[in-house]
Amino acid sequence: MKNVLSGLLMGLVIFSCNSQKNTAPASDNKQDNVAISDPDTAAVYVDKDIPARKSINTLFDKMDYQQAVQCYLWGLPIVAFAEWQHVHYDVFGANSNDLVFYNTYEDKLGILTANATTPYIMDFIDLAGNGPTVIEMPQGHTAGGLADFWQREQAVIGEMGPDKGKGGKYVLVPPGQKDFKAPGFFIVPCNTMNVFFGFRALDPDPQKAEALVHAVKIYPYAQRANPTPTKVVSPSGKKYFGGQPDGLAYWERLHAIIQEEPVEERDRFFMAWLDNLGVKKGKPFAPTERQKTILIAAAERGKQMAMVNSFAKRFDSVYHWPDRKWDYVMIIGDPSQRAASYDEFFQRTSYFFEAVTYSKAMITKIANVGQAYLGAYEDKDGEWLLGDLNYTLHVPANPPAVNFWSLTVYDSNTRCLIDNPQRNADLSSRKDLIKNNDGSVDLYFGPKAPEGKEKNWVQTLPGKHWFAYMRFYGPTAAYFDKSWKMEDITRVKK
Repeated sequence: MKNVLSGLLMGLVIFSCNSQKNTAPASDNKQDNVAISDPDTAAVYVDKDIPARKSINTLFDKMDYQQAVQCYLWGLPIVAFAEWQHVHYDVFGANSNDLVFYNTYEDKLGILTANATTPYIMDFIDLAGNGPTVIEMPQGHTAGGLADFWQREQAVIGEMGPDKGKGGKYVLVPPGQKDFKAPGFFIVPCNTMNVFFGFRALDPDPQKAEALVHAVKIYPYAQRANPTPTKVVSPSGKKYFGGQPDGLAYWERLHAIIQEEPVEERDRFFMAWLDNLGVKKGKPFAPTERQKTILIAAAERGKQMAMVNSFAKRFDSVYHWPDRKWDYVMIIGDPSQRAASYDEFFQRTSYFFEAVTYSKAMITKIANVGQAYLGAYEDKDGEWLLGDLNYTLHVPANPPAVNFWSLTVYDSNTRCLIDNPQRNADLSSRKDLIKNNDGSVDLYFGPKAPEGKEKNWVQTLPGKHWFAYMRFYGPTAAYFDKSWKMEDITRVKK
């Protein structure tokens, strides 16, 4: 470890060993007039006991670059929602009061780690444009919730919410309107001006479920006497990506959304760093060429850090079974993202790089309710999962799920459903899988299906890495006490 750290430090900082005085011309410190080199590797020189004057700009470059990388990691949850909201409005043609219905495989291809087995019905509500906003839920089997744009759970709606499936009217109140009153409504004070709303229609009858979706109404409270009907919009095969964009586009999206949202006390230092990088609240996005260079480099390095923070988690007790490589995907302790003495920066970064939305139901500790999620990013030998190779997974009999289990494959770069020619990313107990005599199931992953095992196979893409989620819907006691145990994904070696 000592040698590794020494090598890393030498790659970042080089000190002058001689004592001669630096004769480089004095810098005017006008950083925007200089071209920067790679901030990771640029050398730093010293003049006896202080930085040499020729290294002043280099040190400022490094400082700004390091802060930009941390701002990238900090912004992951809000940038994901802001980009997805942009897709709803500008790609699908929905507005703040419309629902988008994601039903098919094609519909879900742009959602971070979407579930391939059940439909999604979602909306992004703009409280700045709407003012207080009403959501009318019909009576019936529905489960839904609200989240602010930092992806913190705001409220539960439907059978698990205050309406208890009997139907009801909720009014979402923008930040700052503390004394808002609306008799007969469930009032939801919101942390942010933009709010995510998502739900599922749980009725097993498809016609009844569809009727429930079309019965939901969303409209400004001020128009409650005569609201405009809510539309249900389909992605209709449009290509989109609802996650964080790369490069300068990441910062453009972050700049746009911070114009709309209040600054929380916890974030004021990050806002100072952004301001120094040309991402300013209250001013147009107009970074200098130097700032653009730093921002683009930081987005690239930040994404790499986010990947290892998600795919090679270094948190305590991250494996469900200590001798297996199945991670807990849900490592945020509470949907508020708050721990006893700090906010969960690294846990939040890990989850919201690869996924969207978080609720208490997703981290249930009660048997037979909610969901449980395990992630696999490496094979039994500790190597990244690669689309060129063939793998198997043995799922023992009686998986610990009251409702069903599902194994879904995702592209490691996009974190979306694998976009394969097979048009399938999911194997589950709801499908007609080939079972072994003891009730167990063997699953297969690779570029080509093993002969006779096509039903149990997901096609992977050569040249691309992938990872998998195993979901248990209604996890049983055998999941929590770990008496049921699953194998690692294992490479098939010739």
